[in-house]
Amino acid sequence: MAKIAYILLCHKDPDGIIAQAQRLTAAGDFITIHFDLSARREDFEKIRAKLSTNPSVAFAAKRVSCGWGAWSLVQATLNAVESAAQAFPRASHFYMLSGDCMPTKTAEYAHDVLDSTDCDFIESFDFFTSDWIKTGMREERLIYRHWFNERTQKWLFYTSLYWQKRLKLDRKVPADIQMMIGSQWWCLRRRTVEMVLDFCRDRPDILRFFKTSWIPDETFFQTVVRHLVPEAQIKTRTLTFLMFTDYGLPVTFYNDHYDLLISQDFLFARKISPDAKILKERLGQLYAAKGISFAISDEGRRLFSFLVGRGRVGRRFSRRFWENEASIGRDRTLLIITCKKWHIAKRLVERIRQTSNLPAVEYVFNEASTPLPDLGGIQTTLEKRTRHRRALVRMLFDYWQSKVLVICIDPANIELIQDFYGDKAQTRMLEIHCEFSDDYLIGHAKRVGLAADHTPPEVLDRLLPTIRFDVRFEADRIRDANFPSYFQMRQTASIDENTVPLAEFLDIPVETAREIAATPYLFVD
Repeated sequence: MAKIAYILLCHKDPDGIIAQAQRLTAAGDFITIHFDLSARREDFEKIRAKLSTNPSVAFAAKRVSCGWGAWSLVQATLNAVESAAQAFPRASHFYMLSGDCMPTKTAEYAHDVLDSTDCDFIESFDFFTSDWIKTGMREERLIYRHWFNERTQKWLFYTSLYWQKRLKLDRKVPADIQMMIGSQWWCLRRRTVEMVLDFCRDRPDILRFFKTSWIPDETFFQTVVRHLVPEAQIKTRTLTFLMFTDYGLPVTFYNDHYDLLISQDFLFARKISPDAKILKERLGQLYAAKGISFAISDEGRRLFSFLVGRGRVGRRFSRRFWENEASIGRDRTLLIITCKKWHIAKRLVERIRQTSNLPAVEYVFNEASTPLPDLGGIQTTLEKRTRHRRALVRMLFDYWQSKVLVICIDPANIELIQDFYGDKAQTRMLEIHCEFSDDYLIGHAKRVGLAADHTPPEVLDRLLPTIRFDVRFEADRIRDANFPSYFQMRQTASIDENTVPLAEFLDIPVETAREIAATPYLFVD
């Protein structure tokens, strides 16, 4: 059975570190602690005193002062790993943790996961071709030498970088390794750790290179492990659940995140708020439990992206359009149908085709599978369609040789609607106002990946108000825009009440409009 040696890097919260060490070792695992040399000495002495009699606890033989983005973080890790490998010969796996991490599964479950596959868990993406680095410096991290700490010696850091660029003092990446990048929170097998330590002794040139690179904790182990271990034996993922905000800061978890965390496909989570004492207590008790099964829904990151994308009141400002294409044509009429329930708008469009012979396309800017004629490649992707939206619509008018065209647009795309209203063409819009039950919204959340079949009811209860507000907000925003030639059909209205706006929108006889409005299955979910 797997025996885990946890490698814990920490610099504060001695009581939390002590509790974490006791919790993890009580389940039969080991822990080696590196406590930052620049942190409070009395905190370190307290930790040593409390844990000195625990045979499953070891300390890094040499402590270093750690700085963000500096080699010291890697050196601290190597020191702790070497001490762990010597102190715990029975350890089969070595798992990196911080003082802010907590288990989200039982020890029993964690051991089963590691026993079930003979591999290393470490993110390792190609440094130059992947999009792991979202913003900021990329190759400058490697090809220039970074002797100063960016956070504590900012002027020296950037002045040194400036003069290296000015004097063209760049360097080459070592030719015999492929530079990789990924999260520092890995779990490696014993033989991999031993190979890494041997590599460090055999290749001082590689260590010299990384010692003056920037943020090497995201590249050193990721590169060396990929260099030493066959690709088939590496799972390019972390077993620690962590998310980042759009400002590059780790998301913090609180007491009400328990159900969310245990339903993710990870063994630990980072980072837990120091104030989330109830959450820590519950997760600590969970780690020691036996015979618990977990329903993995794994919707955490999608759910977070959805919620923060809406801001505090349920919605952030959407992106703007920066490009205005040529006009669709002054003598043409574009009819826009907007409805959150796509299947209802599609049914309406199909009835319009059958009864009026007007050319119509469905969610051309929202659904890649929307049937379209060959327009020379502009129709192939949603990104191309949206970027060249006016050109696309103009070509559809030309294809059908029509003065009128019906299209469907999701109400979230108000900027797209505004862009079409700014064209010289005549534009009319029909909004279909629908009712949304909780069951429908839950189904919608599952269809778009915000929830899964096993998402806990507590998570759904918190998610529903935001989705409902989001739908209402989109509808209110369209009405508040005061678009001219705006018409509305309602699910709760009678056939006669819906006939009038439909006739005016399509500019068709009332009898024909009534035939469309009377479609018996129009509003069926």
